[in-house]
Amino acid sequence: MEHPKWMDDPAVAHISTEKLEFLHSLVFESKGLSQKEMFSFLMSVMKKAKEKNIQFKENEMNLLIQTIKKYSSAEEIATIEKMVAAKKKG
Repeated sequence: MEHPKWMDDPAVAHISTEKLEFLHSLVFESKGLSQKEMFSFLMSVMKKAKEKNIQFKENEMNLLIQTIKKYSSAEEIATIEKMVAAKKKG
């Protein structure tokens, strides 16, 4: 997996590399999933995060989402927005 530019953005410099890599894999693995598939995927990811003791504060997530969007294509932004919508429904 390549190192994305958003991980070097000064806005996320204070967030641990482990969290950044976890989030990157989440976005990468969720490409192409439907809204219905996204909910199941998020449940699985939440379980993995709990097992690895990775927790995101709400302000961290909001900052990360905005930072990732700055470096994303339209397709990637759509995937991120589907994930956010699925999380809000859950």
